[in-house]
Order: sequence, then structure tokens, then C-alpha cells
Amino acid sequence: MLVRDPAQRFEAQALLCTDLACDPTQVVSWFVRRWSVEVTFQEVRAHLGVETQRQWSDTAIARTTPCLLALFSIVTLLAAQLPARQRQRIAAAAWYPKPRPTFADALAAVRYAIWRERTLATSPRRCARTKPRFRLPAPWAYALCHAA
Repeated sequence: MLVRDPAQRFEAQALLCTDLACDPTQVVSWFVRRWSVEVTFQEVRAHLGVETQRQWSDTAIARTTPCLLALFSIVTLLAAQLPARQRQRIAAAAWYPKPRPTFADALAAVRYAIWRERTLATSPRRCARTKPRFRLPAPWAYALCHAA
């Protein structure tokens, strides 16, 4: 099937299907649904290291890849639980505006929330503290979340 844009903003694209009896709208819907899967794999490759693992055996890679895909889901769910102000924080360059946060922004927001959490900073102490506990300044934490 050949898909064309009537406004001619996009080039014509051929969509192939092995089922000749399939309805053209179904083929287009399959193509559109595939996009989110492609984006997910691209983000997992870029930010979580899928396909760049350094294991020596195929079985180790076969174990690690599902864990990294699960980590993608966990980060996405944790980011969705953050307050809207933290969740909508977007790192963008002046020449590349982003209308919505990407996975990199979600990952940075989750890192920021974890790093700023007091209960995860240190173990509770039984004796009185002699020096103040170091708290990572907010601008440093924000910069490190995107760099990590």
C-alpha cells in the first residue's frame, strides 16, 4: 500500500503486509502502533545500555536485556508518580524546543527525586551528630541527574 500526504508535507511511504486480505486501515494502525515500540527500544539503547552490555555469554545478555526493559518501565512508572512540577521539568536547548518530557527527562526527574530523598541519604545514627549532614545543593543535583 502507498500512503501519501494530501498536503505534501511528508514523502510518500510504502507499507507492506504479507496478508493480502487485510484492510488498509488495519495496516496503517499497525504501523502507527509500532512507532511507540521503536521509540522505546531507541530510548533503552540510548539511556540504559541495551545492546552495549559487556557480558561474555549469550545467556548473560539474555538475562540482562529483560531487566533493562523492566527498568525502563519502572522509571516510567516512578516518573508518573512524581508531582506534576517535577515530572514536567524539561531539559531543552534554545534551538530545540520540546513540547513534552522525553525518557531522558523522566530518568533525570526520578534520579533527582531519589538523590534528594532524606531517608536514602544515610543510615539513621543512634548518637548525636557532631557535624552537619551534607545535602547535595539543588542546582548540582539537577545538573548531575542529566549528566549521569
